[in-house]
Amino acid sequence: MGARWLSRSPWMLLLAAACGVAAAELPAACPKVVVSADPDYAPLHWYDGKELRGPSIELAARILADLQIPYEIRYVGPWKRVLAYAAVGKVDLVATLKIQPERERYLDFVRTPAFPNPVAVFVRRQRAFLFNTWQDLASHKGGIALGNTFGQQFSEFAAAHLQLEESGTADSNFRKLGLGRIDYFVSGLFTGEAWLARHDVGAQLMAMRPFLAEDKNYYAFSKASPCARYLDAFEARLKELVANKSNIAMLNASLQNLDVKLDSATLSRK
Repeated sequence: MGARWLSRSPWMLLLAAACGVAAAELPAACPKVVVSADPDYAPLHWYDGKELRGPSIELAARILADLQIPYEIRYVGPWKRVLAYAAVGKVDLVATLKIQPERERYLDFVRTPAFPNPVAVFVRRQRAFLFNTWQDLASHKGGIALGNTFGQQFSEFAAAHLQLEESGTADSNFRKLGLGRIDYFVSGLFTGEAWLARHDVGAQLMAMRPFLAEDKNYYAFSKASPCARYLDAFEARLKELVANKSNIAMLNASLQNLDVKLDSATLSRK
């Protein structure tokens, strides 16, 4: 392939510079990039019992294939285990998650957002309450799934002012909400809407407006992994795909496949 292959796009040059070798050669220290994700976060990423799926996985695979970097999509278990493996370099690339100070201790985040991911407060329709600010949650009992965080500012506010219990998965928390054991459940909007559609309970449960937070999801390389050398090349190619809205097309296809209907403004949030 050689120089002609490298000249086709700036991210090819970045890859060669990052590796210090010809782009077709792979450093022995990183024989392949092991990619994993939260197995319970449809429609962005999920485990279907056989493999990890979703636009986070699809986009990562597209980028790594474009860069001609060998990779493996690997299911390793629940979300907390994914993060634990990433902390020690047993997972090289996490697809995708929110930036949090605690995570930045062991992850190098790709700073270009991969997907919009607004955070919503889900409630029972017949027990909906006034919600305009976080303070409106203070008199109600809420839940979040294990391992989920929604920003340092909200975490500090919740610790000081809210009855917010961290437990289980999105599935178990939505079931608790339906049974009235909690008054609200905080979740990524897309994930929550996918669960409602999959279980056909949109008539009973809903996401309130405004959103709790306007958030985004990012790729992150493990700081303990030699594959982190590919971060700049990965980001350069990601920027190209975000610019032509390939990421939004992948997300929209996943939402449609799960029978989730959202307005285009929500999907295109910056």
